[in-house]
Amino acid sequence: MIRPLCLLFDCDGTLVDSEPLLAAEMAVSLTRLGLPFQASDYVGEFRGSRFRSIVATLEERYGSVDPLHLAETEIEMRSNLNRRLETELLAITGAREALLALVDYPCGVVSNGPENKIRTSLKAIGFADFFGTHLYSGYTANYWKPDPRLYLHAASMMGFDAEDCIAIDDALVGVKAALDAGMTVVHLNRYPDAEETPEGAIMISSMYQLPTVIENLAHTRAMDSRQVAHAR
Repeated sequence: MIRPLCLLFDCDGTLVDSEPLLAAEMAVSLTRLGLPFQASDYVGEFRGSRFRSIVATLEERYGSVDPLHLAETEIEMRSNLNRRLETELLAITGAREALLALVDYPCGVVSNGPENKIRTSLKAIGFADFFGTHLYSGYTANYWKPDPRLYLHAASMMGFDAEDCIAIDDALVGVKAALDAGMTVVHLNRYPDAEETPEGAIMISSMYQLPTVIENLAHTRAMDSRQVAHAR
């Protein structure tokens, strides 16, 4: 019997083009805290990383900030970001077409961001119905990429083994997490001149390519299953 495949999508930078908005809000908030940060730093060094991990790195460079002030600033930043997501967010080019082509596969979203941010983003661009309740946040699981346990948590909650999952992620922290989880990984590499796809991952440069890649993987999986069955 051929086991079904589960598709696990990252959110920011894979489905939704939220990173420019996030980077801009982080630049304002972190710099105000005394942690110099430019929007370009996010894409260049921190893409996909947890907010508090970014803060910790900046504190090592520039000195510690008051924890209460940090907490208040983060709340304000996320509130501002959510407002912008509701009105300014765009889908990643080709993401809608890919999801429509792959609608027969069980799909979930796996993100380092808070669950309310995932929901806001998906609702803003009309993607919520593709995933239903299958939204898995690092803040809910208490694991964040590059820890593979976030992807493993998502797979378990959806009722799949890691080997039956394909993770689609644009950030290297997410690609590493999914590879370490033992999943097949598709790296949406939108910066191929500046970023190298890790060994073991399949590179695509556009979401338009994803359905063909998934169908090829499914076909290969079916052929392998038939060969095993015949060998028995």
